[in-house]
Amino acid sequence: MKKQVSSKATIDVFGKAISAYYYKKDETPILVHSPDFDDDEILVPYLFRDFKEMPPLEQAALEKASGRILDVGCGAGSHTLFLQNEKKLEATAIDISEGALEICKARGIKDARNIDYFDLKNEKFNTILLLMNGTGIIEKLENLDRFFQHSKTLLAKDGQILIDSSDLSYLFDPDEDGGIWIDPDAPYYGELEFSISYKGERSSEFAWLYLDYNSLALAAEGNDFSCELLKKGEHFDYLAILKPL
Repeated sequence: MKKQVSSKATIDVFGKAISAYYYKKDETPILVHSPDFDDDEILVPYLFRDFKEMPPLEQAALEKASGRILDVGCGAGSHTLFLQNEKKLEATAIDISEGALEICKARGIKDARNIDYFDLKNEKFNTILLLMNGTGIIEKLENLDRFFQHSKTLLAKDGQILIDSSDLSYLFDPDEDGGIWIDPDAPYYGELEFSISYKGERSSEFAWLYLDYNSLALAAEGNDFSCELLKKGEHFDYLAILKPL
């Protein structure tokens, strides 16, 4: 579950939770609801973690980031703050949560904007950063071409996208040969629906995409991007780097 959510989630759940923790140290968790899984929690203090507390995939991405940075779905701004303050890079943080961006600014982020990734235009970045299941904002497999083509307009020459996700095929029971059977007529198994809630206020449902690496690489090839697997995580997650050819 990533910090940026669909624009369909009209209640600013993340903004309220992030603000309450920043100003009052209120650790009430964000609840994540899905028709396919039991309810889960996002622990709000985790959104304020420093570099040492980040998982290896995130650390690897931040170490690889260079040039002018776009941090997509910045949440409380932890990734941007590291890049801005520790690596001394020019970093732009964007999120659709107005409340989260107010806290980003309060924490010292110089360029924090309330805008959807797909509405950003007429700018160029050397690194686009999409972490904490960065493929989520694509929403559906059918939107992959749109994602690649829009991203190409935002990348400077020799630019890169650092993106992570998880392969949810591990949720399926293997057959005798160790493989899994997936209904070819069913929607892609990584296309999920979620809603989130905080202190009794609940968002509308929104689509969220978990994408296996092979599907990402195939879509990249079809859109004239290279795709390289940089690092595997411990929970079927991975970090990839995408570059336009």
